[in-house]
Amino acid sequence: MRVLLVEDDEADAFLVGELLVEADARVDLVVATSLNEARQRIAGVDCVLLDLGLPDAQGLDGLRQVLAMAGPAAVCVLTGRQDEHVGIGAVAEGAQDYLLKGQVDGVLLARALRYAVERKRSDENARRLREIELRQAESARLERGLLPQPLMTTDQVRMYPFYRPGRHAAVIGGDFYDVVQTGERLHLIVGDVCGHGADEAALGVELRVAWRALILAGVADEAVLPALEQVLVSERRAREIFATVATVCLELAEGRATVRLAGHPPPLLLSGGKVAPVPAPHGLLLGVQPRKPPAFDLAFDRDDWSLLMYTDGLIEGRVGRGDERLDVPGLCELLGEPEAREVPLPSLPQWLVGRAESANGGPLADDVAMLLVTKSDGR
Repeated sequence: MRVLLVEDDEADAFLVGELLVEADARVDLVVATSLNEARQRIAGVDCVLLDLGLPDAQGLDGLRQVLAMAGPAAVCVLTGRQDEHVGIGAVAEGAQDYLLKGQVDGVLLARALRYAVERKRSDENARRLREIELRQAESARLERGLLPQPLMTTDQVRMYPFYRPGRHAAVIGGDFYDVVQTGERLHLIVGDVCGHGADEAALGVELRVAWRALILAGVADEAVLPALEQVLVSERRAREIFATVATVCLELAEGRATVRLAGHPPPLLLSGGKVAPVPAPHGLLLGVQPRKPPAFDLAFDRDDWSLLMYTDGLIEGRVGRGDERLDVPGLCELLGEPEAREVPLPSLPQWLVGRAESANGGPLADDVAMLLVTKSDGR
């Protein structure tokens, strides 16, 4: 254990060294006679043994300065018997322990130093645990915003939402989805804000809530995404932040849908034993160059079909040893496999992620959000 003794009295410093030698303590003792000298020698120490009466710092003010520069090192205070209340105040300020000069032997001193180091580690672990808990609580709040309950009453179709965070430390990213029914129309959106972290997740929540508000307010379909782009531009923290979205408006009574893409991969249509991407125009990313995404009319020629909307985290995983990605054709192949036809529709998104991770050789790097809407168990 490496200990920095900050003590300007040579006799007291000598006594501390002798006590540690007497106790056969495995301590590498470094002595500094002032706070300025301590700043130069504090790197790499496990514990600071601090006298509160120094030529360049007195009392708790000196302690505060040491605590500010100690980093992961523990701090133990030396004080006179008549100033025991100061030692108690030092612990309240953040020191791990205090010792009374002339009242400790070598064994007690060595034990106090070890205790101070372990207490500091325990405090640091508790602090890190608390930070993790706070981040998890923040992620949970963001997740509730990103992953809403579909606002729908129809029983003509069934909805299976899915979300899987990527392996990033942020826990949650900017992928989002939503479902809103207005009369006989069912509106769906899947989107992805570029980047990972709390800022991107918060922006994803804002876009989702804004989209829901626009739909419920009855804004014309062709004006919804331009308005959403205005929200993105006004709320993003940097000009290079963009988002991709795919929207679908299902006309429940008419058996057709309108698809709009803004830089987003196309939905996949499962019908009659076949899987194919909806051939909608790709459109421009939101936040790059304002332009209305073109509309594509999709007619369902059967009464049993499924439509899969997803974010690009699902298709950007690697396949094989090279740089080849799963991409849209690979996803279509997965859904066309005989094994996929045996998977219950509610479990199909989870199965797809499992297969994508297997091909990738591990967890997918990006978040994955999916919406699977189906009529009559259509495949």
